[in-house]
Amino acid sequence: MNIPGNFIPMMNTKDLPESHMTGMHPGSRAIRIFGALALAAGLLAATPAAIAQDARTILEKADSIRFPKESFQVEVTINSTTAGGAEFRKFRILSKGNENTIVQTVEPASERGQILLMKARDLWVFLPEVSQPVRLSLAQRLTGQVANGDLARANFTGDYTPELLRSEKIEGADHHVLELKAVDRGVTYARVLFWVRASGNEPYKAEFYSLSDKHLKTTYYSEYKMLGGKVRPTRLTMQDALKQGEQSVLEYGSMQLRELPDKIFTKEYLKKVE
Repeated sequence: MNIPGNFIPMMNTKDLPESHMTGMHPGSRAIRIFGALALAAGLLAATPAAIAQDARTILEKADSIRFPKESFQVEVTINSTTAGGAEFRKFRILSKGNENTIVQTVEPASERGQILLMKARDLWVFLPEVSQPVRLSLAQRLTGQVANGDLARANFTGDYTPELLRSEKIEGADHHVLELKAVDRGVTYARVLFWVRASGNEPYKAEFYSLSDKHLKTTYYSEYKMLGGKVRPTRLTMQDALKQGEQSVLEYGSMQLRELPDKIFTKEYLKKVE
């Protein structure tokens, strides 16, 4: 049933318990009825728009804990366990907002010099042996369980529309459960379920889904430490939802806020990045 935004429910004194009405002074009775009407009006004031705003606020605060809003540089090591064995990678990330990112391969030495460049949702890879950058997808795997977009996109706020689904208690603490729906098909995942601690908006875990709504993987955020001037999760564990035992563990360190000129986030400048 659709309820008009300006609808105020009517209440009959017969709807109140007899124990509340018997012997009640007329003035007190009026106050009780007025209070009930005010409560009902307050509940109606929680419009979908207000609820959506709450969800976006939660998401923005969680994102600010994951990564700085300012330009920054950070080192990331990734240890992956797959059916083919163990794999190690190290990257240096230069990020400015959520629209400009460079991901440099540091290790293994055989792949040093490979660079990913993200501008908005356009992503290219520069390979030393290839003269021109090659276009890539954000959803394409970089290594193990890690997609290109997992490193290249700094936050969820710009890519997803959030909705607050429910609250859950985990290990005695209340958590918000957000559903994030992709704003278009150009983002890394079609849908994300995101658990955020209610008391401080710290990310706890995220489930990532494909366009066909297949559960791809689950990420856990842990090892909260001071990083880049704020306490952040420094360890991300990405577990494959389809292949038991396969996972990638990302360790973040050596984060520093850094001024990054716009000119470095261009295809022409890739060879000059140090």
